[in-house]
Amino acid sequence: MPGPSLDEISVFVTVLDQKSFAGAAKHLGISPPRVSELVRTLEERLGVRLVERTTRSVAATEAGERLRTQLQSLLDDYQAALDSMSDFREKPAGALRLTVATPAAHFVLAPVIARFLAAYPEITVEISANNRLIDIVSERYDAGMRPGSKLEKDMIAVRVSDDINIIHVASPAYLARKGTPQNPDDLADHNCIRFRLPNGMLPWRFRSKDNQIERQFTGNLVVDDLILGARAAIDGVGVLQILPHYVAREVAEGRLVTVLDEWAPPPVEGLHIYYPSRRQIRPALKVFVDFLKDAYRKHSIGQQTVIGIPISEVPRLSIPVAPLTPVLP
Repeated sequence: MPGPSLDEISVFVTVLDQKSFAGAAKHLGISPPRVSELVRTLEERLGVRLVERTTRSVAATEAGERLRTQLQSLLDDYQAALDSMSDFREKPAGALRLTVATPAAHFVLAPVIARFLAAYPEITVEISANNRLIDIVSERYDAGMRPGSKLEKDMIAVRVSDDINIIHVASPAYLARKGTPQNPDDLADHNCIRFRLPNGMLPWRFRSKDNQIERQFTGNLVVDDLILGARAAIDGVGVLQILPHYVAREVAEGRLVTVLDEWAPPPVEGLHIYYPSRRQIRPALKVFVDFLKDAYRKHSIGQQTVIGIPISEVPRLSIPVAPLTPVLP
């Protein structure tokens, strides 16, 4: 029997990346039966079972995990060799997979992605926006975007935003009912809208003179979406600790009021796009990084900015202010 084909190897790795035969089929643009056939043929050629299949999950066997680990660098080199042909094209081409923090998606990528795609129509960009810390190498992303303090030391990181301030806001109506907190201790008597990260509840941080305080408060609303939290604050639910770019217009228009300004925590280090230092940068990724660097530089010179974009360009909340009236049948 001849040796394994590149198609078989590529499909096998994609099945493990996607953790699904159906997901691999969709990702590769082929039918699920064809995916199963190629993986089965690879197992027959090697004489070992590589993938454990159940009705709900797919996982590598010990042999499959070893093969995948050893093949990964070879596949990366293969893809890099193909991408290097872009040097002979007029413009780079190919696919980019990015994992980015949700604020980065909303306020760094959203204002510029259309211009990038127009400038490089032969590049396809896939963006996964979430607040989970992800190993971009094992999960097969080309690059990520997170605050600089969250990055591993073996990553190449390029700043694409200003440092990120944190503010506390509430609606005028809520403060009229409950009073304005003067210090963090006062929040014990307030309804605090809390934010949950994948690894637990986000603590509230404060700073006064040289002291830093970290506290947890109570409240009857917990969210994992900052836009939803901001809308709740506008509607008078409670006090919210949030990044200012989510509510810049609402504060400017008086629909939200900042409180505890003198207790504001230290800024979070600005967002960076990052990628593995041991991997040769692909042409498509290089032009994307350069594009973001240029956009950040232009917006940060002589303008008041929020995460690298002018306040005048901060979008309104995507949730409508007035509630929608349901259409009854």
